[in-house]
Amino acid sequence: MKLLQNRAFSFLLIALIYVVAGVAGIISYTYLPFEPWLSLLVADIIATVVTFIFSVIFNNASVYDPYWSVAPIVIVVAYAVAAPELTAVHILPLIAVCIWGTRLTANWAYTFMSMYHQDWRYTMLKQQTKAFYPVINLLGIHLFPTLVVYACILPVVYTFIYAPTLNVGTVIGFVISLGAVTLQGTSDYLMHKFRKAKTGGFIRTGTWKYSRHPNYLGEILMWWGVAIAFVSVMPSMWYLAAGALINTLMFLLVSIPLADRRNSRREGFAEYKAATRMLLPIYKR
Repeated sequence: MKLLQNRAFSFLLIALIYVVAGVAGIISYTYLPFEPWLSLLVADIIATVVTFIFSVIFNNASVYDPYWSVAPIVIVVAYAVAAPELTAVHILPLIAVCIWGTRLTANWAYTFMSMYHQDWRYTMLKQQTKAFYPVINLLGIHLFPTLVVYACILPVVYTFIYAPTLNVGTVIGFVISLGAVTLQGTSDYLMHKFRKAKTGGFIRTGTWKYSRHPNYLGEILMWWGVAIAFVSVMPSMWYLAAGALINTLMFLLVSIPLADRRNSRREGFAEYKAATRMLLPIYKR
């Protein structure tokens, strides 16, 4: 049990869990006889279920936390390796996803303390749902985010499958995604610095000056950039932008309300909320 409190050992354990989940997903995808989108979906779900099993074994749903950023990297790199040739239309989204995933995984690693560290939202859900928590854990904490990430990454997958011709929309989408990653990284850095200073209150500097959730805004823009890049070269498959839309709705309807509800218990939140917009960094009178 003491080993599970050790940060280095916990990182090693998480890495091993993800190797097992990754191998299960890759083998599943290789032997499934379906269309690429369906084979990827089933393989993604299998890898998620493997991760879920380990989260139950260790009584910690946060075992799943890195999946959001690790799975897309594995998927796009696997398609890149299998592609007969790589052109700019493949390389740009590949770079965007890898930079995004690496940065987000690094941010997770910075905050991950040990196998006893669990996201406050999961603990809250466990307390609220009681006997129903195992179902909520599987469907809500594990499978739902996996399906959102799957939908977001699908445009990149089909870029590798169809190998369309690069155009200006691809570059615009790439720039939006890189800008989104920069916004996320800057916001997370400023938040870590603010919390380390232990000054109390709410951060109101830098990217947080006019937005309560600039990091979430970056996450939303990341996948709209990917969607724009794809739809510009494959307009007949515009419906694959649904992933970016679902991701946006998840933050607007779930993640942001949860965060604001938690912050509402802190002194000064009403004033902070009145003076700062929820998402867009626009001055509020």
